[in-house]
Amino acid sequence: MATETVRLTELSHGAGCACKLPAGSLREVLAGMPQVSAAQLMVGHESLDDAAVWRVSAELAVVQTIDFFTPLVDDPHTFGRIAATNAFSDIYAMGARPAFALNVVAFPKALPMELLGQILRGGADVAAAAGAVIAGGHSIDDPEPKYGMAVTGFARPDEIWTNAGGREGDALVLSKAIGTGIVTTAVKRGDPDPAAVDAAVESMTTLNGEAAGLVRAARPHAVTDVTGFGLVGHAREVAAGAGLRAEIDWAAVRLLPGVRELIAAGHVPGGTRTNLELARAYGAFGPGLDEADRLLACDAQTSGGLLASLPPERAAELPWPVIGRLVAGEPGTVSVG
Repeated sequence: MATETVRLTELSHGAGCACKLPAGSLREVLAGMPQVSAAQLMVGHESLDDAAVWRVSAELAVVQTIDFFTPLVDDPHTFGRIAATNAFSDIYAMGARPAFALNVVAFPKALPMELLGQILRGGADVAAAAGAVIAGGHSIDDPEPKYGMAVTGFARPDEIWTNAGGREGDALVLSKAIGTGIVTTAVKRGDPDPAAVDAAVESMTTLNGEAAGLVRAARPHAVTDVTGFGLVGHAREVAAGAGLRAEIDWAAVRLLPGVRELIAAGHVPGGTRTNLELARAYGAFGPGLDEADRLLACDAQTSGGLLASLPPERAAELPWPVIGRLVAGEPGTVSVG
Protein backbone atom coordinates (compact mmCIF):
# COMPACT_ATOMS: atom_id res chain seq x y z
CA MET A 1 0.00 0.00 0.00
CA ALA A 2 1.57 3.29 -1.06
CA THR A 3 1.85 5.74 1.78
CA GLU A 4 0.50 8.62 -0.29
CA THR A 5 -2.82 6.78 -0.75
CA VAL A 6 -3.49 6.43 2.99
CA ARG A 7 -5.84 9.03 4.41
CA LEU A 8 -5.33 8.82 8.16
CA THR A 9 -8.59 10.64 8.88
CA GLU A 10 -10.55 7.91 7.08
CA LEU A 11 -9.30 5.48 9.74
CA SER A 12 -10.51 7.68 12.60
CA HIS A 13 -13.99 7.80 14.10
CA GLY A 14 -13.37 11.33 15.36
CA ALA A 15 -10.81 14.10 15.16
CA GLY A 16 -8.25 15.08 17.78
CA CYS A 17 -9.53 16.28 21.14
CA ALA A 18 -13.11 16.00 19.88
CA CYS A 19 -12.65 12.30 20.70
CA LYS A 20 -12.60 13.06 24.43
CA LEU A 21 -15.29 11.55 26.60
CA PRO A 22 -17.81 14.22 27.69
CA ALA A 23 -16.88 16.16 30.82
CA GLY A 24 -20.15 15.17 32.48
CA SER A 25 -19.45 11.49 31.92
CA LEU A 26 -15.96 11.84 33.35
CA ARG A 27 -17.22 13.64 36.45
CA GLU A 28 -19.77 10.89 36.99
CA VAL A 29 -17.14 8.17 36.77
CA LEU A 30 -14.56 10.01 38.87
CA ALA A 31 -17.13 10.70 41.57
CA GLY A 32 -17.20 6.97 42.26
CA MET A 33 -13.44 6.62 42.50
CA PRO A 34 -11.67 6.36 45.87
CA GLN A 35 -10.45 9.68 47.18
CA VAL A 36 -6.68 9.96 46.87
CA SER A 37 -4.81 11.39 49.82
CA ALA A 38 -1.07 12.00 49.89
CA ALA A 39 0.80 14.88 51.42
CA GLN A 40 2.98 15.18 48.33
CA LEU A 41 0.10 15.24 45.82
CA MET A 42 -0.51 18.90 45.09
CA VAL A 43 -2.91 18.40 42.16
CA GLY A 44 -4.88 15.23 41.44
CA HIS A 45 -7.92 14.38 39.34
CA GLU A 46 -10.57 16.05 41.50
CA SER A 47 -10.45 19.45 39.76
CA LEU A 48 -10.05 18.07 36.20
CA ASP A 49 -6.85 20.10 35.95
CA ASP A 50 -4.37 19.75 33.11
CA ALA A 51 -1.75 17.60 34.85
CA ALA A 52 -0.91 15.89 38.11
CA VAL A 53 1.61 17.57 40.41
CA TRP A 54 3.77 15.76 42.98
CA ARG A 55 5.87 17.80 45.44
CA VAL A 56 9.32 16.28 45.88
CA SER A 57 10.72 19.04 48.07
CA ALA A 58 10.24 22.71 48.86
CA GLU A 59 12.17 23.51 45.68
CA LEU A 60 10.94 20.82 43.29
CA ALA A 61 7.62 19.53 41.98
CA VAL A 62 7.12 16.92 39.25
CA VAL A 63 4.33 17.68 36.76
CA GLN A 64 3.02 14.82 34.66
CA THR A 65 0.37 14.48 31.96
CA ILE A 66 -0.70 12.11 29.21
CA ASP A 67 -2.63 12.97 26.08
CA PHE A 68 -3.29 11.10 22.85
CA PHE A 69 -5.95 11.03 20.15
CA THR A 70 -6.95 9.86 16.69
CA PRO A 71 -5.77 11.54 13.45
CA LEU A 72 -7.24 14.92 12.62
CA VAL A 73 -5.17 15.56 9.48
CA ASP A 74 -3.98 13.18 6.77
CA ASP A 75 -0.29 14.10 6.69
CA PRO A 76 1.41 11.82 9.26
CA HIS A 77 4.24 14.19 10.14
CA THR A 78 1.75 17.00 10.78
CA PHE A 79 -0.42 14.66 12.86
CA GLY A 80 2.62 13.85 15.00
CA ARG A 81 3.44 17.52 15.46
CA ILE A 82 -0.12 18.40 16.48
CA ALA A 83 -0.44 15.51 18.94
CA ALA A 84 2.89 16.31 20.58
CA THR A 85 2.20 20.05 20.78
CA ASN A 86 -1.13 19.27 22.41
CA ALA A 87 0.51 16.98 24.99
CA PHE A 88 3.19 19.52 25.90
CA SER A 89 0.51 22.17 26.36
CA ASP A 90 -0.68 20.61 29.63
CA ILE A 91 2.79 21.05 31.13
CA TYR A 92 2.91 24.71 30.13
CA ALA A 93 -0.62 25.23 31.49
CA MET A 94 0.61 24.22 34.95
CA GLY A 95 3.48 26.72 34.89
CA ALA A 96 6.10 23.99 34.46
CA ARG A 97 8.86 23.37 31.94
CA PRO A 98 8.87 20.08 30.03
CA ALA A 99 11.84 17.75 30.44
CA PHE A 100 11.10 14.42 28.76
CA ALA A 101 8.30 12.47 27.15
CA LEU A 102 7.21 8.91 26.37
CA ASN A 103 5.44 8.12 23.11
CA VAL A 104 1.96 6.53 23.25
CA VAL A 105 1.20 4.68 20.00
CA ALA A 106 -1.73 2.65 18.66
CA PHE A 107 -1.20 1.73 15.03
CA PRO A 108 -2.53 -0.84 12.55
CA LYS A 109 0.25 -3.31 11.77
CA ALA A 110 -1.29 -3.70 8.30
CA LEU A 111 -0.28 -0.13 7.39
CA PRO A 112 3.23 0.81 6.21
CA MET A 113 5.56 1.40 9.14
CA GLU A 114 6.90 4.38 7.22
CA LEU A 115 3.69 6.21 8.16
CA LEU A 116 4.33 5.56 11.84
CA GLY A 117 7.90 6.72 11.42
CA GLN A 118 6.68 10.02 10.01
CA ILE A 119 4.26 10.45 12.92
CA LEU A 120 7.03 9.82 15.43
CA ARG A 121 9.39 12.19 13.64
CA GLY A 122 6.73 14.89 13.90
CA GLY A 123 6.52 14.31 17.64
CA ALA A 124 10.31 14.31 17.94
CA ASP A 125 10.53 17.65 16.12
CA VAL A 126 8.14 19.21 18.63
CA ALA A 127 9.98 17.73 21.60
CA ALA A 128 13.24 19.18 20.30
CA ALA A 129 11.61 22.60 19.87
CA ALA A 130 10.36 22.38 23.46
CA GLY A 131 13.84 21.55 24.72
CA ALA A 132 12.72 18.09 25.85
CA VAL A 133 13.82 14.56 24.98
CA ILE A 134 11.80 11.46 24.09
CA ALA A 135 12.96 8.72 26.43
CA GLY A 136 10.86 5.77 25.19
CA GLY A 137 7.23 4.80 24.83
CA HIS A 138 4.70 2.03 24.30
CA SER A 139 2.84 0.76 21.25
CA ILE A 140 -0.03 -1.60 20.44
CA ASP A 141 -1.64 -2.92 17.28
CA ASP A 142 -4.95 -1.12 16.77
CA PRO A 143 -7.11 -0.76 13.64
CA GLU A 144 -7.60 2.91 14.50
CA PRO A 145 -4.37 4.96 14.70
CA LYS A 146 -3.77 6.97 17.84
CA TYR A 147 -0.75 8.97 18.95
CA GLY A 148 0.26 11.15 21.83
CA MET A 149 2.70 11.48 24.69
CA ALA A 150 3.12 11.18 28.42
CA VAL A 151 5.12 14.28 29.32
CA THR A 152 7.02 15.07 32.50
CA GLY A 153 8.01 18.56 33.56
CA PHE A 154 9.37 20.32 36.61
CA ALA A 155 8.60 23.51 38.53
CA ARG A 156 8.96 25.00 41.96
CA PRO A 157 5.93 24.07 44.09
CA ASP A 158 5.20 27.74 44.79
CA GLU A 159 5.15 28.50 41.05
CA ILE A 160 2.58 25.88 40.02
CA TRP A 161 -0.53 27.18 38.27
CA THR A 162 -3.90 25.49 38.66
CA ASN A 163 -7.34 26.11 37.20
CA ALA A 164 -8.71 26.94 40.66
CA GLY A 165 -7.06 30.18 41.79
CA GLY A 166 -9.15 32.83 40.03
CA ARG A 167 -10.44 35.82 41.99
CA GLU A 168 -13.47 38.05 41.67
CA GLY A 169 -12.78 40.86 39.23
CA ASP A 170 -10.10 38.95 37.34
CA ALA A 171 -9.91 39.39 33.59
CA LEU A 172 -9.82 36.34 31.33
CA VAL A 173 -7.44 36.22 28.37
CA LEU A 174 -7.03 33.51 25.72
CA SER A 175 -3.79 33.18 23.75
CA LYS A 176 -5.13 31.48 20.58
CA ALA A 177 -8.09 31.76 18.24
CA ILE A 178 -10.70 29.00 18.36
CA GLY A 179 -12.36 26.82 15.74
CA THR A 180 -9.95 23.91 15.25
CA GLY A 181 -12.67 21.31 15.85
CA ILE A 182 -14.75 22.73 13.01
CA VAL A 183 -11.78 22.86 10.63
CA THR A 184 -10.51 19.35 11.36
CA THR A 185 -13.99 17.93 10.87
CA ALA A 186 -13.97 19.48 7.40
CA VAL A 187 -10.59 17.84 6.79
CA LYS A 188 -11.96 14.46 7.82
CA ARG A 189 -14.89 14.84 5.45
CA GLY A 190 -12.55 15.74 2.62
CA ASP A 191 -13.93 19.21 1.92
CA PRO A 192 -11.59 21.70 3.58
CA ASP A 193 -10.94 25.34 2.81
CA PRO A 194 -7.11 25.43 2.34
CA ALA A 195 -6.71 28.81 4.05
CA ALA A 196 -8.74 27.64 7.05
CA VAL A 197 -6.74 24.41 7.27
CA ASP A 198 -3.41 26.24 7.09
CA ALA A 199 -4.44 28.62 9.87
CA ALA A 200 -5.69 25.78 12.06
CA VAL A 201 -2.54 23.70 11.57
CA GLU A 202 -0.37 26.73 12.34
CA SER A 203 -2.29 27.24 15.58
CA MET A 204 -2.26 23.57 16.59
CA THR A 205 1.48 23.21 15.99
CA THR A 206 2.43 26.36 17.91
CA LEU A 207 3.82 25.40 21.32
CA ASN A 208 2.40 27.28 24.29
CA GLY A 209 5.87 27.74 25.75
CA GLU A 210 6.25 31.35 24.62
CA ALA A 211 2.70 32.16 25.72
CA ALA A 212 3.41 30.58 29.13
CA GLY A 213 6.46 32.81 29.52
CA LEU A 214 4.35 35.91 28.90
CA VAL A 215 1.66 34.71 31.30
CA ARG A 216 4.29 33.92 33.94
CA ALA A 217 5.57 37.47 33.79
CA ALA A 218 2.01 38.73 34.37
CA ARG A 219 1.63 36.62 37.57
CA PRO A 220 -1.72 34.88 36.91
CA HIS A 221 -4.13 33.60 39.53
CA ALA A 222 -5.33 30.63 37.46
CA VAL A 223 -4.42 29.05 34.13
CA THR A 224 -5.70 26.21 31.96
CA ASP A 225 -5.56 25.37 28.28
CA VAL A 226 -8.62 25.21 26.07
CA THR A 227 -8.93 21.76 24.51
CA GLY A 228 -11.66 19.14 24.13
CA PHE A 229 -14.28 20.70 26.41
CA GLY A 230 -14.26 23.95 24.44
CA LEU A 231 -13.93 27.54 25.63
CA VAL A 232 -17.16 27.45 27.62
CA GLY A 233 -16.31 24.10 29.23
CA HIS A 234 -12.86 25.19 30.33
CA ALA A 235 -14.14 28.59 31.48
CA ARG A 236 -16.57 26.63 33.63
CA GLU A 237 -13.66 24.81 35.31
CA VAL A 238 -11.93 28.12 36.08
CA ALA A 239 -15.18 29.59 37.42
CA ALA A 240 -15.94 26.51 39.53
CA GLY A 241 -12.44 26.52 40.98
CA ALA A 242 -12.85 30.16 41.96
CA GLY A 243 -16.39 29.76 43.32
CA LEU A 244 -17.50 32.43 40.85
CA ARG A 245 -19.30 32.95 37.54
CA ALA A 246 -17.45 33.52 34.28
CA GLU A 247 -18.66 36.12 31.80
CA ILE A 248 -17.42 35.77 28.22
CA ASP A 249 -17.47 38.76 25.86
CA TRP A 250 -18.07 36.87 22.63
CA ALA A 251 -17.15 39.80 20.38
CA ALA A 252 -13.63 39.75 21.85
CA VAL A 253 -12.99 36.06 21.15
CA ARG A 254 -10.79 35.51 18.10
CA LEU A 255 -11.94 32.95 15.53
CA LEU A 256 -9.94 31.05 12.95
CA PRO A 257 -10.68 32.19 9.38
CA GLY A 258 -13.46 30.46 7.50
CA VAL A 259 -15.04 28.64 10.44
CA ARG A 260 -18.47 30.18 10.07
CA GLU A 261 -18.62 29.08 6.46
CA LEU A 262 -17.58 25.56 7.45
CA ILE A 263 -20.37 25.42 10.06
CA ALA A 264 -22.85 26.54 7.43
CA ALA A 265 -21.61 23.65 5.28
CA GLY A 266 -22.35 21.22 8.12
CA HIS A 267 -18.82 20.55 9.39
CA VAL A 268 -19.48 20.30 13.14
CA PRO A 269 -17.84 17.55 15.22
CA GLY A 270 -19.93 15.40 17.53
CA GLY A 271 -17.78 16.46 20.48
CA THR A 272 -18.69 20.10 19.88
CA ARG A 273 -22.41 19.31 19.77
CA THR A 274 -22.03 17.30 23.00
CA ASN A 275 -20.24 20.23 24.65
CA LEU A 276 -23.07 22.57 23.67
CA GLU A 277 -25.69 20.18 25.00
CA LEU A 278 -23.86 19.90 28.33
CA ALA A 279 -23.46 23.68 28.51
CA ARG A 280 -27.22 24.12 28.67
CA ALA A 281 -27.01 22.99 32.32
CA TYR A 282 -24.53 25.68 33.42
CA GLY A 283 -24.23 28.17 30.57
CA ALA A 284 -26.31 31.07 29.34
CA PHE A 285 -26.02 32.50 25.83
CA GLY A 286 -27.10 36.02 24.95
CA PRO A 287 -29.98 36.54 22.49
CA GLY A 288 -27.59 38.03 19.95
CA LEU A 289 -25.72 34.74 19.56
CA ASP A 290 -26.90 32.42 16.81
CA GLU A 291 -26.37 28.65 16.62
CA ALA A 292 -22.99 29.06 14.93
CA ASP A 293 -21.79 31.33 17.75
CA ARG A 294 -22.91 28.80 20.36
CA LEU A 295 -21.21 25.94 18.55
CA LEU A 296 -17.97 27.90 18.26
CA ALA A 297 -18.07 28.85 21.95
CA CYS A 298 -18.27 25.12 22.72
CA ASP A 299 -16.06 23.87 19.87
CA ALA A 300 -13.80 21.00 20.94
CA GLN A 301 -10.31 22.41 20.50
CA THR A 302 -7.07 20.55 19.86
CA SER A 303 -3.83 22.13 21.08
CA GLY A 304 -5.70 25.29 22.03
CA GLY A 305 -4.47 28.41 23.75
CA LEU A 306 -3.85 29.24 27.38
CA LEU A 307 -6.83 30.67 29.27
CA ALA A 308 -5.51 32.84 32.11
CA SER A 309 -7.30 34.58 34.98
CA LEU A 310 -5.49 37.61 36.36
CA PRO A 311 -6.08 41.22 37.49
CA PRO A 312 -7.21 43.54 34.65
CA GLU A 313 -4.16 45.78 34.92
CA ARG A 314 -1.85 42.80 34.43
CA ALA A 315 -4.02 41.35 31.67
CA ALA A 316 -3.42 44.59 29.78
CA GLU A 317 0.28 43.70 29.65
CA LEU A 318 -0.44 40.61 27.54
CA PRO A 319 -0.66 40.70 23.71
CA TRP A 320 -4.12 39.08 23.56
CA PRO A 321 -7.60 40.53 24.00
CA VAL A 322 -9.46 40.29 27.28
CA ILE A 323 -12.34 37.92 26.50
CA GLY A 324 -14.17 38.01 29.82
CA ARG A 325 -14.05 38.22 33.58
CA LEU A 326 -14.84 36.41 36.82
CA VAL A 327 -17.74 37.90 38.79
CA ALA A 328 -19.88 37.04 41.79
CA GLY A 329 -22.60 34.55 40.94
CA GLU A 330 -23.51 30.91 40.99
CA PRO A 331 -20.20 29.02 41.12
CA GLY A 332 -19.21 27.23 37.96
CA THR A 333 -21.64 28.99 35.64
CA VAL A 334 -20.76 30.76 32.41
CA SER A 335 -22.56 33.48 30.50
CA VAL A 336 -21.64 34.30 26.91
CA GLY A 337 -22.88 37.51 25.40
